[in-house]
Amino acid sequence: MDEFKEAIINFLKKETNLENIDLEVPPSPEMGDYAFPCFILAKEWKKSPNEIALELSRKFKPNNVIAEAKVIGPYLNFFINKKKIAESAIKQILKQKDKYGSSNIGKNKKVLVEHTSINPNASPHVGRARNALIGDAIVRILKFQGYKVETHYFVNDVGKQIAMLVLGAEGKKNVGFDDLLRIYIEINKKIEENPELEKQVLELLNKLEKGDKTTKNKFEKIVKICVKGQLEILSELGIKYDVFDYESEYLWSKKTDETLKRLEKTGKLFIDGFNRWVLDQKGYELGMKVPVLVLTRNDGTSLYPLRDIAYSIEKIEKGENIVILGEDQKLYQEQINAALKELELKQPRVVHYSFVLLQDGKMSTRKGNLVLLEEFMREAVSKARDELKKRYNKINDKAAKIIAYGAVKYGILKVSPEKNVVFDWQQALSFEGETSPYIQYAYARISSILKKAKKISPKADLRLLKEKEEAELISLLSNFQEIVNKSTNELKPHLIAAHIYSLAQKFNEYYHIHQILKAGKSTRDARILLISVIRQVIRNGLSLLGIGVLERM
Repeated sequence: MDEFKEAIINFLKKETNLENIDLEVPPSPEMGDYAFPCFILAKEWKKSPNEIALELSRKFKPNNVIAEAKVIGPYLNFFINKKKIAESAIKQILKQKDKYGSSNIGKNKKVLVEHTSINPNASPHVGRARNALIGDAIVRILKFQGYKVETHYFVNDVGKQIAMLVLGAEGKKNVGFDDLLRIYIEINKKIEENPELEKQVLELLNKLEKGDKTTKNKFEKIVKICVKGQLEILSELGIKYDVFDYESEYLWSKKTDETLKRLEKTGKLFIDGFNRWVLDQKGYELGMKVPVLVLTRNDGTSLYPLRDIAYSIEKIEKGENIVILGEDQKLYQEQINAALKELELKQPRVVHYSFVLLQDGKMSTRKGNLVLLEEFMREAVSKARDELKKRYNKINDKAAKIIAYGAVKYGILKVSPEKNVVFDWQQALSFEGETSPYIQYAYARISSILKKAKKISPKADLRLLKEKEEAELISLLSNFQEIVNKSTNELKPHLIAAHIYSLAQKFNEYYHIHQILKAGKSTRDARILLISVIRQVIRNGLSLLGIGVLERM
């Protein structure tokens, strides 16, 4: 905790007798640096929040750390001593460099993050990629905070969709990754036209569950082609995994039987009228007419939920769990969590994300109305190349990729997970507005100024940073750690995305209003020092989103 926040909390603890105090960051710097919501005392003090704010403000005495406490409606807002905050923030950034923003809250803690886990049946579309991008950013943020993170990918290698792909690939030679999507769309269409083919799909699944060697080999071959192809695309975006967990392992092992025995002890497991093992989930408010979770078929073979519970138990035994899932999985995950609760196990923290929509609706692999991630990446690189050629009359492929992939990531990560991303080529790849290229360009512009300046004086007189824009920039710099903590606690990378965009935007505004290199010597030194730490924080923030930077753009 920084000294400013600590000073405010100590004052509030003394005056309110509250044990835990959560401060908020006001929506604009004009409203102060920290705000205390007085609603929480209204019931106990039997006063309105506005009256409480006024009473507390009268008790506050300004000091060399906190300059002022001001009542703004039901909030008591605190203004930090600007000179002190400038010294503290800039010194901290210079000292911590790439580590600035981390409060090391994850030290000696282990966490497992399961993300992506897309069906290994085709090249991923942009909608599915949102899972991987959110998951990867969360992994980066947790590692930055000192957590020991293990990244898992659950490969659904025995599902109906893989069986359909196996059927669709029958008789075809040299099937490659690029063929899978076409085969998958074709077999879906054939099954729609001829429902009898469904029996062949179920027959393949039956043979697989019974351990038929030829069928197992067919499934393994298709899954291997697909997983390898998907990973090549994702690794190009810097997304990596530590552990691949295959659903088939839970099919062949005795783990599902062990899980059934554990569930039996809860007294909630029974055989229904169709001769299936089902888990009674009444009392969990799951919004279902028949609140049961079906775990096996009538022949006793396991269904996906049983294998998923077995998998979840295994992960829970290793450490804290985080899972990234589409919003269409909400009810299903609530059912899995209810089963884990019956077993008195800690449920995973789940990040549900909404969909990436095309202008005409949701993407679907089955129907083929989608934009492939691979296509999107190619298009992004092509546009970045054009932009670089226009600016410098030459193309740097490495730079084009950094700009392009940053645009793809930022376009998806800047939106809060629970909101839809409306897929718009022009907007996502634009070099203006709230985009990664805009932020990267601010970074490159600062790099260019620093190159011309040649020297950064760490002992520059920070009292000379008197301008309104300088105070706003310093406030954004000092709040970065707070934003990273909030992003960590809430598992929301978009908070970091918004913050670094604000920082880049404020820097550009500052650059257009005030002289930097042509200012008087002492002011020049102070401003060069300021923009050097702005550059560092932009770099740190982009890094947490998995986005690279360029010295020149």
